[in-house]
Amino acid sequence: MKRFWRDVTVHDGEVRLDGKPVRTPGRLPLAIPAPALAEAVAAEWRAVGETLDPRTMRLTGLANAAIERIAPDPVTFAAGLAAYGESDLLCYRADAPPDLVSRQAAAWDPPLDWARARYDVHFTLVTGILHRDQPPATIARLGEAVAALDAWHLAGLSPVVTITGSLVLALALIEGAMDADAVWHAADVDAEWQAERWGEDMLAAQATAARRAEFDAAAAFLRLISRRSP
Repeated sequence: MKRFWRDVTVHDGEVRLDGKPVRTPGRLPLAIPAPALAEAVAAEWRAVGETLDPRTMRLTGLANAAIERIAPDPVTFAAGLAAYGESDLLCYRADAPPDLVSRQAAAWDPPLDWARARYDVHFTLVTGILHRDQPPATIARLGEAVAALDAWHLAGLSPVVTITGSLVLALALIEGAMDADAVWHAADVDAEWQAERWGEDMLAAQATAARRAEFDAAAAFLRLISRRSP
């Protein structure tokens, strides 16, 4: 779509183009509850050149998801995210070589320790890739933490969970126990180790960069939705 607007403003949480409210793909008003996030979404619209490319407007996309996909049924959406706790990345460890084992432990033990203390839960650690069930109480309590979030926080949390493969890391981010860089590097331990050992593949590097851009947008979304002022 060609750019057809000149001015982008925010009024009572609504992003407006030449005074007319932006709407989601489903024609719902793009009304954002946090002023800081509303201004950041407006900045995406201001930055559009001659042609609009939705793929580059990640904050707008997450806002659309919060309004259209999640708000109508946040309970079901939260349950889908909570299911990642049953096979959390941090619980599946390598048994060799020793340097990878130690790297995983250094990166993954602290967030698991945080989650144990924060939610009073226990985790079953697995060597290899065969699935093992986590304690039911652990799944229930992590699920409660996710279910307590509103549609906007769920929208930001979702990409963090799916990109990292870890519900624990995502909860650590949203609760401020880890910053975005720490979460990313914890989730990327295996890939970083492989790149150091075998060299970096160009296609893999491009895929990683694309994932990192999505991750950074989600982390920014979570940070901005929690701020009361721009």
